[in-house]
Amino acid sequence: MSESKPILVTAGIIIRGQEILICQRHRSDPYGLQWEFPGGKVKDGEALETAIRRELREELGIEATIGEEVYRLRHRYPDRYVEVIFFRVDSYQGSVVNRVFESIEWVLRQDLAGYNFLEADRELVGRISEGAIV
Repeated sequence: MSESKPILVTAGIIIRGQEILICQRHRSDPYGLQWEFPGGKVKDGEALETAIRRELREELGIEATIGEEVYRLRHRYPDRYVEVIFFRVDSYQGSVVNRVFESIEWVLRQDLAGYNFLEADRELVGRISEGAIV
């Protein structure tokens, strides 16, 4: 696949004290059962902050206060090319409810590296684990 323009995706790094919320992709999804940060595709003409707020509402049932952009990457999978923009989320209203994932877990940052994350997220996971980001 040789798309020149990546699919734009936003993701939220949701922080609760010393823990970060991670989500396991549903077993029937592409890359099923791998872990990721919640989020999804940006619609045409949609602002990044609007997209991540919408995705977190759809996936987790929360109204998030979107913080600063903390990381941005591009990754080419065999079947897709993505640009992912990660935002810090320190606060939200409502209770986190798993609406679309196989599983969700609150994990201590130093334990993140023990999970099988999507390939694109692995460098970021390493940097969060060592305290370099977020």
